[in-house]
Amino acid sequence: MPGYLTTHVLDTAKGVPAQGLLIVLYRIDGDTRTELARKTTNADGRTDGPILPEDGFATGTYELVFHAGGYLGDARFLGDIPIRFTMDEDSHYHVPLLLSPYGYSTYRGS
Repeated sequence: MPGYLTTHVLDTAKGVPAQGLLIVLYRIDGDTRTELARKTTNADGRTDGPILPEDGFATGTYELVFHAGGYLGDARFLGDIPIRFTMDEDSHYHVPLLLSPYGYSTYRGS
């Protein structure tokens, strides 16, 4: 089965999913950065479908850019949060973001 990519964004300051946060996915090839998808989080802090579905999966380096500044509004310290990672096997990649006005954390989820 081909791999795919999902995310989940939680607002840890408010204790709720981060709804309405723009996420952009890029594929990185050397110095070339190609936009593959733009998604906005729903009421559950997830996108309505995979950010990168099975039919678009390829081994390589990717970057998710979470547009936190637009979500956080006036109380923001953070702007865009880029997370660069490599997908090198056919499996489900889940890259969650725990977000607050003054910091964030991420990991490879399940």
